[in-house]
Amino acid sequence: MNPVILKKNIGLRVENGHPWIFGNEIADTEETIKPGDIVTVYNSHKKFVGKGFINPKSQIAIRLLTRKENEVIDAGFFRNRLEAAWAYRKRIGYTENCRLVFGEADGLPALIIDKFGEHFVIQTLALGMDLWKPAIVGSLQEIFKTEKIYERNDVPVRELEGLVQQKGFLSAPFNTKIIFPENGLQMEADLENGQKTGYFLDQQDNRRAIRHIVKDADVLGAFCYTGSFEVHAGYYGARSVLGLDISENAVAQAQRNARLNGLEENVRFEACNAFDRLKKWSREHRKFDVVMLDPPAFTKSREHIGKAISGYKEINLRGMKLLRSGGFLVSSSCTNLVSPQLFLDTIRAAAKDAGKKIRQVVYQAQSPDHPIVWGLEHTHYLKFLIVEVSD
Repeated sequence: MNPVILKKNIGLRVENGHPWIFGNEIADTEETIKPGDIVTVYNSHKKFVGKGFINPKSQIAIRLLTRKENEVIDAGFFRNRLEAAWAYRKRIGYTENCRLVFGEADGLPALIIDKFGEHFVIQTLALGMDLWKPAIVGSLQEIFKTEKIYERNDVPVRELEGLVQQKGFLSAPFNTKIIFPENGLQMEADLENGQKTGYFLDQQDNRRAIRHIVKDADVLGAFCYTGSFEVHAGYYGARSVLGLDISENAVAQAQRNARLNGLEENVRFEACNAFDRLKKWSREHRKFDVVMLDPPAFTKSREHIGKAISGYKEINLRGMKLLRSGGFLVSSSCTNLVSPQLFLDTIRAAAKDAGKKIRQVVYQAQSPDHPIVWGLEHTHYLKFLIVEVSD
């Protein structure tokens, strides 16, 4: 049974539903337990808490998989969880492209699976989940009748689990540059070399949210990556769109996305430092009707939250100064450690320093195929805001 006993007085966090157990919360384990093993967890009164996989090398020593004492963790368990995750996505209307598995939010800690039609991209970010990768791949093949599965485990967090970074085919090889539909557009994703799993599906609903404000507008997009927001702006009737990103490869793909949709005439992209360009143009009093900011995460460390907030405040202040009075600021933050309230407070502070008045149009999180579980703060990571900005 591989029993693990928790310390006294560690609080009710784990017993109340949180799936993570840290190493300093464990009182006793069997010496025969190996990293990656399935263990049965009990509180200090020997009351059953749950079952999960253990890795003493990790700061998160145990990640719980089930709260049912009689549930067996085997290949069938993972197939059942995958089928449940798919059933949920179908019920809420995400069937073509979606995050099929969102880690703890789907009861599968440290597992990410993105679905692009018949293509699947997998990340196993903890040792215990990595050991079940063959069972997960087999279940995907059986449920979806697919032979197009790619592994994107080229992420540093795996090294904290004693795992190597790697990527490659988990099925027969296929062309990893794919084209898929989103909101009436055709978009390209590079599953092998793109960021994360190749495309940011979490913003697919938020991209639709700009459709009214960009019509007949001059639009600036900073940190545009592969141009998904900018191409949507062109599709929704913007007069002109300019996207900025520091990566020449990302800009090249953004240009391909514009061409794919016949929008290359009024949707343009430029490879440059977006921070510097925002600062320069705000000094020069250049103006747009809509400014869209979608930067990468500014920190993954709690000790650098202050710098992250300063960065968000700076780019939003500059963005507001680039707007004509009555224009719209579209701002996102995917920094997990920046709470929704802290993000909104930062926007408010930026508006005050810019001497602008703001009026909220839209505030929402990631799309529901990335479900938010109350009590698991890290599942509510994306903040998306549209405000009207006036003098």
